Amino acid sequence: MKPDDGYISYIVNPKSGASSSKLTGRQFTEHLIKKGFEVRSNLTTSLDNACELATDAAVDYDCAMVVAVGGDGTVREIAHGLEGSDKPLLIVPCGTENLLANELGFDEKLKTIVRTFEAGYIRALDLGSANGKCFTSIAGFGFDGQVVKRVSRQRKGHIDYSDYFWPIWRTFWNYKFGPMKVEVDGEEIFDGPGLVFVGNISRYALGLQILHYADFSDGLLDVCIYKCASQVHLVKHSVMTILKQHAASGDVIYRQGKKITVSSSTADIETEIDGDPGPSLPVQIKVIPQAVNCLVPEGAKPAGIRTRIIRAIG
Repeated sequence: MKPDDGYISYIVNPKSGASSSKLTGRQFTEHLIKKGFEVRSNLTTSLDNACELATDAAVDYDCAMVVAVGGDGTVREIAHGLEGSDKPLLIVPCGTENLLANELGFDEKLKTIVRTFEAGYIRALDLGSANGKCFTSIAGFGFDGQVVKRVSRQRKGHIDYSDYFWPIWRTFWNYKFGPMKVEVDGEEIFDGPGLVFVGNISRYALGLQILHYADFSDGLLDVCIYKCASQVHLVKHSVMTILKQHAASGDVIYRQGKKITVSSSTADIETEIDGDPGPSLPVQIKVIPQAVNCLVPEGAKPAGIRTRIIRAIG
């Protein structure tokens, strides 16, 4: 990309990320300006505003690229705003982990972002849509959704891993494993108590490979269902997931598809998408293939646990 190609829309969530992440965002801006690029910075006032800013950039002929500086929620809304556009998206990772950035291979270093920008290597990113609400990474149903709901209630700005400790602890002891029914491409594959994950990326929090075979550009969403009716069973599933042996377990169902429906006979099942509270059941999910062009580190692999922890603690 050359300065003559147009300006760079720089969309920043000022409340997202540790201090080191924000510093990286400022340093990359300075790098672009020194190289002669016109950078138009916008601070988001809400997640909806992030989507609006990206939508404006997507239809602006003079805009050459969009840079997203924020966490999973901010990146999700910016990607949603760019859906169907040919404008490339570059992520400067902030937030507690930034699951999508980790999956794409970004670490915490400025040089990785600069190298990615200069190389211009692009991969198409699929998006998911849950009852019309976009997600880039993972939607969770049940235990996971309850934890996110608790975290969201007490959240007052940037969060880190410590903010999840008590919500996870309380949810573990109090959670009632309600029934869920799951259909994939019109076929019912599960009906009973459990935990359900539907997503576009292979790794979840702390690098757990829940959706082990997921590929963010294959035009499919991966579904992982843990048959689970008790805390003891949940501990077993957690251990098997850490050991990367859960996908082949007899009490785990793993599928891929383009349309997924999750429903329940109770009203107690909470949901989450990309770490934010999700829509109420029933939820209709579909894949939007090759929706966004993302600049990614060429040949990079998903970030490891060290990168994830450094990004979270700053």
